[in-house]
Amino acid sequence: MTEPKSPMRLDPELATSARPIAKQMSRSLLQQISYWARLGRELERSPGVTVTAVQAVLDGAGDYDALNTQEQALVRANWSERIEKARSGLRLDRSLAEQGREVVALDAERPVAVRNPEGTA
Repeated sequence: MTEPKSPMRLDPELATSARPIAKQMSRSLLQQISYWARLGRELERSPGVTVTAVQAVLDGAGDYDALNTQEQALVRANWSERIEKARSGLRLDRSLAEQGREVVALDAERPVAVRNPEGTA
């Protein structure tokens, strides 16, 4: 059984910092702060982790191979989350249609369906 949720007071600076990141990552403010809390918990449990080195890799300015195993695991977890977020929003058929290009796809009724920009086959 899960514990009931209880209200908490957040430091206004924390909430202000979390809001734009939450929006960017498609999370609610609560989800973003919970994510940061879990991440912080894991970092504190792992004294061999250098947060600045992990962040540098996530920002594209660091060398993944220079990280230790724990740091690489944190980077991969972040990458996995970013990939899943990107995949969930992909709709190539819609994107092509918006560009006025035809879409070719497998269809249950026919082996191949070609839809022109107006949406007709």
